[in-house]
Amino acid sequence: MRRTVTTTPAIDIRGLRVIRGKHEVLHSLDLQVSAGSITGLLGPSGCGKTTLMRAIVGTQIVESGEVRVLGDLAGSVALRRRVGYVTQSPSVYGDLTVTRNVQYFGALYGKSGADVAAAVDAVGLSRYADRTAADLSGGQRGRVSLACALVASPDVLILDEPTVGLDPVLRVELWERFADLARSGTTLLVSSHVMDEADHCAELILMRDGHLLAQLTPDELRAKTRCERLEDAFLELIRTSPVGGEIS
Repeated sequence: MRRTVTTTPAIDIRGLRVIRGKHEVLHSLDLQVSAGSITGLLGPSGCGKTTLMRAIVGTQIVESGEVRVLGDLAGSVALRRRVGYVTQSPSVYGDLTVTRNVQYFGALYGKSGADVAAAVDAVGLSRYADRTAADLSGGQRGRVSLACALVASPDVLILDEPTVGLDPVLRVELWERFADLARSGTTLLVSSHVMDEADHCAELILMRDGHLLAQLTPDELRAKTRCERLEDAFLELIRTSPVGGEIS
């Protein structure tokens, strides 16, 4: 069923600061994520992508600022059935089969057996449906985690580097699945440190060292930097951006 897409941002972040120990991890971030779209969160490892995602789902202690998701404060009870989160490390039960893992999460949302099968098929694991998660590869366990999130049909889906360790064919298939979800009205925020995945996104949030460098479309990034390859464009953006500031 297609969701109604509005012009109101699905995610609205104002002045977000996160401090860990004596180190400021996120520096007064202001950004919005459009509803019913795929937004890429890109930057090198350690730039703050995962911390930002944890703040969006409400599991990160913040120093100051406000994060709203679908109009509610991040972490609100009202969002528990509306926001899905897939972490970098697979969150599955090793002694359960693929199907049983997805059934467990599906039962929390009243999903049917057909919904479970569809989620398993969407991540390319139908042939492994009866295999226990402990007997799968790391990449396959990551796909089980993704299926557990997909079965809930969340309005907002937060994906932390979901394609790491996957073969090229499956990566393409997953991005096609993400595009289908966006067309149905789901909002996806997908992190990656691989710039060649950026072309799958309607908009990009580019980060470095906890700062927001820019928020723009892939074509706008190319035009701004006069670089055709997005990896070259990102490197050029870093070179021309003021330290600790967003490029205009």
